[in-house]
Amino acid sequence: MATRAAHIVVMSLLLFGVVLAGCAKRPATTQASAPAPTAPPAVSSPPAPAPAPSPTPSAPSMAAPRPAPTTAAPRPTTARPSPKEFVAIADLKDIHFDFDKYDIRPSDAKTLDANAAWLKSHADYLALIEGHADERGTNEYNLALGERRAKSAMNYLVSQGVQASRITIISYGEERPQCTEKNEGCWSKNRRAHFLVKPR
Repeated sequence: MATRAAHIVVMSLLLFGVVLAGCAKRPATTQASAPAPTAPPAVSSPPAPAPAPSPTPSAPSMAAPRPAPTTAAPRPTTARPSPKEFVAIADLKDIHFDFDKYDIRPSDAKTLDANAAWLKSHADYLALIEGHADERGTNEYNLALGERRAKSAMNYLVSQGVQASRITIISYGEERPQCTEKNEGCWSKNRRAHFLVKPR
């Protein structure tokens, strides 16, 4: 009986020890899992710097082009070419646009073909394309529309073989109307791209 009692006591103690050991392991696991999340951030930190350098080069390269156009845009806007520098010539004809449009119309494409031919045969000249709008709409809107019209004309000339480096564009919006009457016949004359040249 004493042996059985001793055996039961020993077994109880062993069982109790196992239970305690199991409980001790559980907090240890919890402790281990607490550092484990700390470790993954540390692990993800090294990769995070690696991607961070990749965006960093992109950001400077994106920042570099942004200042360039910003710097380029104010130059033509702040220092508009004077009429003394560029002159209109009979060989370069204006083109016109539909209301609130900057698409090149088929009839005006023929005019641009002739303008492109002249510019290609006179490589010693630079061209200025002025974009104009009629008086309807805000001044800001018409300046933007005039610029789109000048760009459309320039893009067409470049597609015909004229070097883009020879062409400057400027928008006057509604500031320089060719006609001042308030009717469609007059407004249609003001919606134009005007071509001027100067020797290099």
